[in-house]
Amino acid sequence: MTKPAYLVVDAKSSDPERMAEYRRLSTLAVEKFGGRFIVRGGAYEVLEGGWQPQRLVVVELPDMATARAFYDSPEYVAAREARAGVSSFDMVLVEGY
Repeated sequence: MTKPAYLVVDAKSSDPERMAEYRRLSTLAVEKFGGRFIVRGGAYEVLEGGWQPQRLVVVELPDMATARAFYDSPEYVAAREARAGVSSFDMVLVEGY
């Protein structure tokens, strides 16, 4: 059975205009690869530890191979280029259960 994969991202940005373009492009890429946004910058509450994400994003994709293909796709490369120099992302890819 194929397990879903999740991209978990802590996004920080200094340019809201450029990030709007990144969000537009990344949304197109996520949709192309059959993904969906689970979390996209909503309110959060730290229950344990000291992690203080600026903008937390979780994307569900069909499986690990599709998630890797999404990340390396021309569509998502264009999105990453749109945010280059104005953002920093901590991103992990994790296999679901």
